[in-house]
Amino acid sequence: MTIRRELFAGEVLYRQGDPSDCAWLVEHGAIELVSVQGRRTINHGVLGPGELIGELGMLDGAPRSATATARGETALLAIDHDQFLERLDAGDPIVRTLVDSLLQRTRSIIASLPMDAALPAEDVACDDPEERSGIDKIRLEARLHDALHGNTLEVRYQPIYDIHEGRVASYEALVRWELPDRGPVSPAEFIKLAEETSLIVPVGEYVLDRVIGVLTGLRDAGIDPLHGIAVNLSAKQLVEPGMARQIVSRAQRAKLPPGVLKLEVTESRMLDYAPVAAVMQHCRDNGVPFALDDFGTGYSNLTHLHKLHFEFVKVDQAFARHMFDSPRAMAIVQAIVAMAHGIGAEVVCEGVETREQLQCLRELGVRYAQGYLIGQAAPAAAVLSGEAARAGAAAAA
Repeated sequence: MTIRRELFAGEVLYRQGDPSDCAWLVEHGAIELVSVQGRRTINHGVLGPGELIGELGMLDGAPRSATATARGETALLAIDHDQFLERLDAGDPIVRTLVDSLLQRTRSIIASLPMDAALPAEDVACDDPEERSGIDKIRLEARLHDALHGNTLEVRYQPIYDIHEGRVASYEALVRWELPDRGPVSPAEFIKLAEETSLIVPVGEYVLDRVIGVLTGLRDAGIDPLHGIAVNLSAKQLVEPGMARQIVSRAQRAKLPPGVLKLEVTESRMLDYAPVAAVMQHCRDNGVPFALDDFGTGYSNLTHLHKLHFEFVKVDQAFARHMFDSPRAMAIVQAIVAMAHGIGAEVVCEGVETREQLQCLRELGVRYAQGYLIGQAAPAAAVLSGEAARAGAAAAA
């Protein structure tokens, strides 16, 4: 869990010689760095918002080289040692070697200086745009840690319409994150950030727990058990050791009927077919079906459909939106529908915004539609109350 520290003017964050157990990111305020070498007191400067403090010592475990004191009201985020090293270990081996070499050389220079010489400060202001971008990423990652522990990620539910039966058949769970100082964070941004670290696993578990909570709430309220919810997973999440067993065991503990919990896997050039196929088979054997999400964009690969068994193929919204103004888009939708039906999969078409699109999909034999025409993503409470109202109306009819 990320630690947030708030300091008053003159309060010490850490002292020279203290162990380097973490780095600190200044959120607001300022930190002054001062070291004592023999009889000399050396001021290394002041760091402000967005600056990182103590990262060098955290990497090699050396004691703090200076005392850090707040100048005015200051707030900082602790950057965990493991969080830092995880990114380094996941990087290119050449980069890791260069970092290790630079670290050793820097410490050697410091050790060779006379006792009364001014130490080069390891904590310096960062003016390079790329470095600042990296620091902003570290800050966002720390805040994502806090969001998971503080339950501030929101899961919303977008309805999926059964065109044949004329009713909402299921939902897709969509995770949303909003920060007080910047507003909504794009899912593409924070999911990519989570995928770069082990955070993608707790994010997946977080969403799964909330989806199962909604499904059990619907079941306990006597709502049609055929109403299911799909959870998005990346291929990386899917093959994470123990992930498949967790998904199945959580569904079984909740006593969910087969097929109610669904999984959507986004197309990826990183799919490793053998382990993904094994995981999918284990889930399918235990009543959890799969959809191939966003088919037709990104790294479209027919091998996905050849080597992996999907019960549903989701056509990317770009095609539905342009069916009438682009003959090519219409031809692609027709081809995807024919291909999916040929391998025994149902089709879900995303991005449906007009009745004309819905009618066209009906004529093409598409079973399911999703988009603003059907409904936008809603909070769990709205889904539970809405489904209860529909069930009551059906019972009274």
